[in-house]
Amino acid sequence: MRDVLPELLAAWRDGGTIGMGTVVQTFRSAPRPAGASMLVLPDGRAVGSVSGGCVEGAVYDLSQEVVEKAEPVLQRYGVSDDDAFEVGLTCGGILDVFVEPVSQQTFPKLGAVADDIGAGRPVAVATVVEHPDSDWVGRRLIVRPDSTGGTLGLERADHAVADDVRGLLAAGSSAMITYGPEGQRRGEGMRVFAASFAPKPRMLVFGAIDFAAAVARQGSFLGYHVTVCDARPVFATSQRFAHADEVVVDWPHRYLKQQIEADAVDERTVLAVLTHDPKFDVPLLEVALRMEPPHRPSFIGAMGSRRTHDDRLVRLREAGLSDEELSRLSSPVGLDLGARTPEETAVSIAAEIIASRWGGRGERLSELGGRIHHD
Repeated sequence: MRDVLPELLAAWRDGGTIGMGTVVQTFRSAPRPAGASMLVLPDGRAVGSVSGGCVEGAVYDLSQEVVEKAEPVLQRYGVSDDDAFEVGLTCGGILDVFVEPVSQQTFPKLGAVADDIGAGRPVAVATVVEHPDSDWVGRRLIVRPDSTGGTLGLERADHAVADDVRGLLAAGSSAMITYGPEGQRRGEGMRVFAASFAPKPRMLVFGAIDFAAAVARQGSFLGYHVTVCDARPVFATSQRFAHADEVVVDWPHRYLKQQIEADAVDERTVLAVLTHDPKFDVPLLEVALRMEPPHRPSFIGAMGSRRTHDDRLVRLREAGLSDEELSRLSSPVGLDLGARTPEETAVSIAAEIIASRWGGRGERLSELGGRIHHD
């Protein structure tokens, strides 16, 4: 929903009814993840995507029917369906799409949810997508770290779902959860899709150089909240880093320590150390490589030549870092793409970050077999 929120909110505020299809569960090589949404606006325009183009036509038609009948529908698309090729999902995947009418009457708390998302406050929307009693389908519970809004119909169900969804929200994950019809944890019949909207993960880019501008642009494109940090005020300016969310003038290691103390670094954070200057990157990496959960970043990469890398390792070992701590460092950072320009180098760094997140190996898909998408 996040990707289509501006259009959804505008139509909602105008008093219209929008048909919204959301991927709530996927199997095998489904092209879009759970949480991807497509809208059919009151004027007939389609916004967003649930399958990258495979089943959009079918979802468009179903959305119009759902708005007309005012009844939400959970629909499965995939190779197991007789009409799989007719709707176009020939990739071998299966996806469950929940299609619902969205209006000020059916989703009165959308404005408050949008405010939370816009302000970077964690919030999750738990929606009943399947239930033996059709009156339950479409009911919502808004879950925040310290409060809930709305009800699914029974206090027992509200408590069970809120507890489980808070765990997903803390991890920034969206998922389908199964319960008994009244919220029993050991039961079946009710399925609830929890869409988590946690703050954007952070990308910390150290070193205000031309490569950093390109990396900041890639980070913003990938959905990170990007911070560029450098101790030199003449280089660390917002004019030079227009795609960064913030530019900080401070010594990198001192800034990182402050962020740790403020609980502003977590396991979704990625670090790109681009200074390749020992007086900056060695003190910084001493801090970064010694970070422990829940503050340990998911990725720490440092740029530099082979010679710079070897010299950096010597200095870090002299500073007392262990082999285990040094193993957390990716250096020289980036995948082997043959990159030369700052923009090409930024793509190679972004590619390694993506591969690290999902377990990709950076090889050509045309030379591999098996699944394309990693879990």
